Amino acid sequence: MQGTVDNYKSHARPKNSGTKQLFDNPILEALSRTHIMVPISMWLTSSAFLLWYALNYTDYSTGRIIALFAAGLFVFSLFEYILHRYLYHLEPTTPQRAKIQYTFHGVHHEYPKDKTRLAMPPALAIIMWFVFFGMFFLIMGESSYAFFPGFLVGYSGYLSVHFIVHAYPPPKNFFKQLWVNHSVHHYKNPDSNFGVSSPFWDYIFRSYQK
Repeated sequence: MQGTVDNYKSHARPKNSGTKQLFDNPILEALSRTHIMVPISMWLTSSAFLLWYALNYTDYSTGRIIALFAAGLFVFSLFEYILHRYLYHLEPTTPQRAKIQYTFHGVHHEYPKDKTRLAMPPALAIIMWFVFFGMFFLIMGESSYAFFPGFLVGYSGYLSVHFIVHAYPPPKNFFKQLWVNHSVHHYKNPDSNFGVSSPFWDYIFRSYQK
């Protein structure tokens, strides 16, 4: 991958078609791509299993499980914002940071219509699943069996919205505002509108732009 720090700072002009090869190794290149339904199916299936486990193998009431699930959804919404703003838009002050930023997210800004790079690829996603579940389990014990499904469903919702706004024209329903919101981030000001599934945290942290 070629490029200078200045190139990355300027946010490459979005291209409405095409893709970008990130790795010379064909296996790594293939592993950097995915169909959107692969991760969504993974997260929803594992969420259903964990909820089933919470309902059948913990002493938690249904009400508590629902509350933990809702907490997971809420926490993911904040995580989505923080991840997008501070990691995906990492300031490329060195060539190394610039390469990380471009590989993680800059390539998506340059080729926003590339449907194969609208989600974390499965190989990396599986590793992150175990990392996050392990972290939540260490923090909250059995509560993680109900909390983590909410987190994963929130992530699945984010992936779905992200795919819709990039793969389809502006819809004539409630998704239109989300489409417009994310288009501002890509085509008007990449330092605003970091929320994809919701602009809530952009309002809270004053990074929302019309």
